[in-house]
Amino acid sequence: MPIIDIQISVRSLEPVETYKTKLENIGFIYRAGNPDLTKRYFREKPGRKRTHIHVREYGSWSEQFALLFRDYLRANENDCRKYAEMKYNLMKLFQKERDLYVEGKEPIIWEIMSRASKWSQITGWKTGKSDA
Repeated sequence: MPIIDIQISVRSLEPVETYKTKLENIGFIYRAGNPDLTKRYFREKPGRKRTHIHVREYGSWSEQFALLFRDYLRANENDCRKYAEMKYNLMKLFQKERDLYVEGKEPIIWEIMSRASKWSQITGWKTGKSDA
């Protein structure tokens, strides 16, 4: 089942109430127990299309990492295809083991990010306008 990933950049992660109520009002549930402290994480309500919302602090390393990864994949069809193939293979292998699926993606993410880093230097990459 496809998952929609959305990143929202905010000036500050705290207080979470600044954006939590707005996201809850449009059908998302705050997952306070998420172990990644560089973001705040929301999921869809039961019965809705699978959506992960990652709220990250504007200008933070984790925000920039995700944006560079996205932009590099958009510009590099071969790596985009390799990444997609790896995700589908891992999805088949670990359908009911999300942690193993996430762990399995890590090597290719870092491999791609190595090329993305070089690409960012060659192109003078900067974060662009929002997709919203």
